[in-house]
Amino acid sequence: MMDPSPAHPPGDLRNWLELPRDVTASILLKLGAIEILTSAQKVCFLWRNICKDPSMWRAVDMRNLGDLPYELEKMCQHAVDRSGGELADINIEYFGTDELLKYITERIHSSINVLCFVEKELISSSQLRCLRLVSCNSISDEGLSEAAEKLPLLEELDISYCSLSKEPLEVVGRCCPLLKSLKYNNQGYRRPRIECDEDALAIAESMPELRHLQLFGNKLTNDGLLAILGGCPKIESLDLRQCFNVTLTGDLGRRCADSIKHLRSPCDSTSDYEFDAEIHDSGSFDDDYPSGFSVV
Repeated sequence: MMDPSPAHPPGDLRNWLELPRDVTASILLKLGAIEILTSAQKVCFLWRNICKDPSMWRAVDMRNLGDLPYELEKMCQHAVDRSGGELADINIEYFGTDELLKYITERIHSSINVLCFVEKELISSSQLRCLRLVSCNSISDEGLSEAAEKLPLLEELDISYCSLSKEPLEVVGRCCPLLKSLKYNNQGYRRPRIECDEDALAIAESMPELRHLQLFGNKLTNDGLLAILGGCPKIESLDLRQCFNVTLTGDLGRRCADSIKHLRSPCDSTSDYEFDAEIHDSGSFDDDYPSGFSVV
C-alpha cells in the first residue's frame, strides 16, 4: 500500500498552509490593505484569521490610482477598526474626506498616554505617527486642522496635491511638536509667475524640529527659503524641485549647500519623483526667468 503522506519530492511545490503563522503574516504584510480586504483574506480560514489580527493593521496602505471599483472610504474605516487602536501609519490616496479623517482620529483614540516634556505635559489621544494624504481634494483646511489637534505624536506628514492653505500648516506645527518630516507638494509651473511665501512662513514659524522637507512645485521665493532656514535649523534634507521662484545663487546657494546634507534644487532631475512631474506652462517664461537656476 502506498504511503498516504509521501515526502515531498525535490522541487515539488509545498503547501502554503504549512508555513509558520508568522512567516505567512510577513508575506501578507507585503500587500496593501485593499488587496488584503478584497482578495487575500478570502483564500482560506487561516489567512482570514491572520488578517483579522490587529498587528496586521498597524500600517494601513490604501494606495490606489483613483479608479478602483470599491467603496474605499468604507474599506478604510474597516481597516482602521481592525487595528484595535494600534494604528501608527496610514496612507490615503484620492478618496480622503473630512468625515474619514474624523472617523480615523476618533477610532484610534482609545489609548491614552501621557508624555512629559520640560515643564509641559503632552496628552496623546492616538498612536498615529505617519499620515499620508495624496490628491484628497475633499479634505478641507478645517478637516485637517481638527485631525491635527488629535494627533500630537505625529512625526511624518505628507499632504501632497491637496487643496489646502497655510492655516492647517500652522495648526499642524502647533499641535504636532514631534513632526520631523513634511511633504507638501504641488504641480510645478513657471508661467504665469506667482510668488507666495505663506506656506514657507507657516512652516518656518511653527515647525522647528523638521529634519526632512519636500516642497515640490511650491511658489515660495528666496525670502521664504531664508525664513525656513532660520526657523527650521535642524533640516537635513530639502527638496525644492520645480520651485521656480527660488534662485540658488550667491550667498543663499552657498548657505544651502553648506547646511543641508541632501539638497534638491529647482531644476534637478525629477526621474525619481513618484508623481507626474510634467510642467504645464502657459506661454513663454523667458521674460520672467531670464537668468536660469544654479547652485554656486
